[in-house]
Amino acid sequence: MQIDLSGKHAIVTGSTKGIGLGTAEGLLFAGASVTVNGRSQSDVDEIVAKLQTKYPDREVDGVTADLGTAEGCDAVITAHPSCDILVNNAGVFGPDDFFEIPDDEWMRFYEVNVLSGVRLSRVYAKSMMDAGWGRIVFLSSESAFNIPSDMIHYGMTKTACTAIARGLAKRLSGTGVTVNSVLPGPTMSDGVKDMLRDDAKKNGKSLEEAGKDFVKENRPSSIIERVASVDEVANMIVYACSNQASATTGAALRVDGGVVDSI
Repeated sequence: MQIDLSGKHAIVTGSTKGIGLGTAEGLLFAGASVTVNGRSQSDVDEIVAKLQTKYPDREVDGVTADLGTAEGCDAVITAHPSCDILVNNAGVFGPDDFFEIPDDEWMRFYEVNVLSGVRLSRVYAKSMMDAGWGRIVFLSSESAFNIPSDMIHYGMTKTACTAIARGLAKRLSGTGVTVNSVLPGPTMSDGVKDMLRDDAKKNGKSLEEAGKDFVKENRPSSIIERVASVDEVANMIVYACSNQASATTGAALRVDGGVVDSI
């Protein structure tokens, strides 16, 4: 299968590291022009420069904006009023006991993980409909179905993303625009590396070994019994953005290593 996204413009939110960066690279490799996004101007500038060097024949630019606010989403839309591909990847996560999570933290998770995608999709889906082609992907998680007891607020937002993607796919029925959610399991992103680093150092393990131990202890239903790589998740996202995925819409596409125990 040869995925060719030449002539398509993609916006990938939260793409200065982790799955977002891996997705931006995958889309560039497939021929798309890409807009990256992050909250730090220095991070955005650094990643744009690196990608321009690595893919000199592709168009790469960046928008610095906090997508946990309506103003941040407006900044992206002002910079690029339309696009062909939107990957709603921006998100926050972190363990907290239910009884210790204040209202403003629930709202922060919801604003970043859910409303950022809603606000951008509400605008970009219209131009995609006018063009008769478009791809929208929401980054969900296996935590959408397998709600973690120590991250209930996170799991809630990922369930919401999955529901929105399904509903929006129906709303855009017959338009040539597809909407899907992608559900990673534990993935070796920068955040997960930071989480595993102390355990690895303390017990003389590699990050990969620490990751396997984490999965066995915290996600015992995993079939691959390891943490997935960023590229393994990004590959699914790039496919969902391709012409080849034209009959895939309204789907919750799992890259969870079999963590969710259902068929």
